[in-house]
Amino acid sequence: MKKSELIFTAVLVPMDYLMLVLAGIAAYWLRTSSLVAEWRPVLFGVNLPLERYLELVFLVGFFVLVIFALSGLYEIRRSNGILEDLARIIISVSAGLAGVIIYIFARREWFDSRFLIFAAGLLAVFFVIMGRIIVRAVQKFLIRHYKFGAHNVLVIGGDAISQELIDEMKSNLSLGYNLISYFSSLNLIAIKEAVAKKAIDDIILANPDFPRQQVLGLINWCEEKRLNFKFVPNLFQTLTINVEFDSLAGIPLVELKRTALDGWGKIIKRVMDFFGSILGIIIFSPMMAMVAILVKLDSPGPVIYKNERVAPDRIFNTYKFRSMKLEYCTGSQYDKNGQAGELEDKLVAKQSGRKGPVFKILNDPRRTKFGRFLEKSSLDELPQFFNVFVGNMSLVGPRPHMPKEVAKYERWHKKVFNVKPGITGLAQISGRSEIDFDEEAKLDTYYIENWSLWLDLKIILKTPLVVLLGRRK
Repeated sequence: MKKSELIFTAVLVPMDYLMLVLAGIAAYWLRTSSLVAEWRPVLFGVNLPLERYLELVFLVGFFVLVIFALSGLYEIRRSNGILEDLARIIISVSAGLAGVIIYIFARREWFDSRFLIFAAGLLAVFFVIMGRIIVRAVQKFLIRHYKFGAHNVLVIGGDAISQELIDEMKSNLSLGYNLISYFSSLNLIAIKEAVAKKAIDDIILANPDFPRQQVLGLINWCEEKRLNFKFVPNLFQTLTINVEFDSLAGIPLVELKRTALDGWGKIIKRVMDFFGSILGIIIFSPMMAMVAILVKLDSPGPVIYKNERVAPDRIFNTYKFRSMKLEYCTGSQYDKNGQAGELEDKLVAKQSGRKGPVFKILNDPRRTKFGRFLEKSSLDELPQFFNVFVGNMSLVGPRPHMPKEVAKYERWHKKVFNVKPGITGLAQISGRSEIDFDEEAKLDTYYIENWSLWLDLKIILKTPLVVLLGRRK
């Protein structure tokens, strides 16, 4: 899912609310205008002045907005049609009107203008659908003229269906598909070369007759490179539980989703990360100040250690309180001659407590006295709230690892790159560093495929117990 699609879907929320409020105001103006007032005199002006009416409009607008969300009007899907939106809007507004009528019937103290209620309902449908048409028109304009949000597509086929898809992409640019390359055969080497030369978002397999092993190889490679893979149905529909259906030129497409974390879930998770990191920084700021002073008093060197880690699309620095003597810190910023890295490799070979590419050096002689306590208590990771704040990390997700560890990953380990790394995660509350990396990767893969906000909340709530009590939860 491209960021532009998230942005335009998020814009629909304030746009819909604005249209609902304007519909309410327009209904009031229409009812009090001479056009209607001469036919039916206004009787509710004393009991419902404009100020009170506006308060109710804002409140009812929010109520209808909730119904919109429950009816699926804010689901992020490329194939949403305006007629489908119209049907859902009519049903949602009708439900909102029913709620208002029930409230009036129960309280018998609001106002008596049935015209006002039904005019507001009809205008709400009209205003909201017009607002969505405007948003959709702006989106299509940006796609057609500036290719803003367009998906760069590589099509693999060599049959009539492939040609239909290509013709539709070229003739209808507002669909948001920008054809970059076309292959009549499934030549993975040539496809890799094409992707390396040009930025590709989607790979569409239009021909269902390619050999199974070739298709599986393409799927694995797309997952490794974090490319969206779409295909004409009847090909391996049971490969994943996370699928999304689309259509192009009347031909159905099925997209394999790398993770359940997409659409509004991604937006909400980022909002939660942003405000959660601010809260974490505020709550732990006195402790972080005290730890910083103790680190400085314990040994010479910087208080914060910037450790290179790998994210889905880049290498970034995690912030940690320095727990090692400065001369033993690894990384390009500290280890200019490579001696610290060589010592680390020797210690890993000699006394690593974990199997697999990720190591854990037991009784690490490089630690300072206070650093041993920091590492054991996980207090050295408190500055990572700043990583979450700037967007390098999430509160919950797979732990980020160093480039030399990632270089030893097996292919299936790389599934952890489908989401942002986190301060804590399912693997951390299930054994922390005591479990082998293969087990950690399995737990992280489960989290990625079964993500939910409730799962994030449970992990966050269990993390302090695991850190403080040192036991699995």
